[in-house]
Amino acid sequence: MAVSLPVVASVCFLQVMAFVLAIGAEKRRSTGKVRADEYDERTYCVYDTDASTVYGLSAFALVMLSQALVNAITRCLCCRRGISGGGPGACAITAFVLSWLSFFLAEALLIAGSVRNAYHTKYVGYYIKKDLTSCAALRKGVFAAAAAMILISWVSLLSYYWSYSKSDTGGWVRHQNDTGIGMAEYGHDNPEIGKSQVR
Repeated sequence: MAVSLPVVASVCFLQVMAFVLAIGAEKRRSTGKVRADEYDERTYCVYDTDASTVYGLSAFALVMLSQALVNAITRCLCCRRGISGGGPGACAITAFVLSWLSFFLAEALLIAGSVRNAYHTKYVGYYIKKDLTSCAALRKGVFAAAAAMILISWVSLLSYYWSYSKSDTGGWVRHQNDTGIGMAEYGHDNPEIGKSQVR
């Protein structure tokens, strides 16, 4: 199977966009400020924005789409026969495992950060008013770690696709001891046939 440039371009576009959105989510994490209630002596938190949640969920969808695209083309490796042994085949298996591990880690970080950020923004800020001295916020580095996992997923996904394309035999696997089908000689030139006829 030959490497398809449109597939490579699509994967690169999706992963780059997911990486940019993850970095944007890290930069736009919601922050809260303590405000005093005008009707009593209580204090509560007011959060500024939930853009980080939107960015995180968008990156989540793009990473999932990229992973689904490559695995649909390669039939997820485990559902396909005809992978040759040696360097490309071993590299394809290693990159396949690494791509799925980094994919799950990236998705888990993105969804966890998005949910936590939305919780602070939509619910704590508006409905649960209590005496506060500081406002809780999503920890720094959650979306940054997701961005790092997206980079690893990007590289491993392309490596898997390239290695798979190089090692794919289309279902035909040549055994090591196969040297071809032997053809017996037939006719008057074969001395064994001549001897059997004389007898």
